[in-house]
Amino acid sequence: MSNNKTVENLNKALQMEMSAAHQYQLHAHVLDDWGLNLLADKMREEQAEEIGHSDLFIERIMFLKGTPEIAFAKSPKRAETLTDMFKADLADEEEAVEFYLSAARQAYEANDVGSRMLFEKIAMDEEGHKAWLELQLELIERIGEQAYSAKMVSVIQDEEPSA
Repeated sequence: MSNNKTVENLNKALQMEMSAAHQYQLHAHVLDDWGLNLLADKMREEQAEEIGHSDLFIERIMFLKGTPEIAFAKSPKRAETLTDMFKADLADEEEAVEFYLSAARQAYEANDVGSRMLFEKIAMDEEGHKAWLELQLELIERIGEQAYSAKMVSVIQDEEPSA
């Protein structure tokens, strides 16, 4: 039942999702460090969604009798500003959508309906991430990064956290 190109694409997708999950994990910690806990929570949601995507790719690879290759497409990078963070994530999401749509076409040509549908579903999810990132960048451009950051703090604490 295995189609080598489809399994290869599924493994590449798996690696992209693993990379994205760890990138969002790093972002969450950086944002916590910056005191932007609302954005940190959003990044944790994105991380969980990317892990869910990786699970779906693993399941499909296994269904096709392939071997999941758990690895990272690239290492996470720490951003120095919110703008840099969002721009880097946007570039990654654009790359993912383009790849998933190409992989969906290849799966269609191989008569692999399940893989095609999976790639299309994940592409739609990534388009949602892309739209959110574009909106955040527009907001930062409109009101400035400092004002945007102020909106992303849920509570300002005067006390040191207890150990």
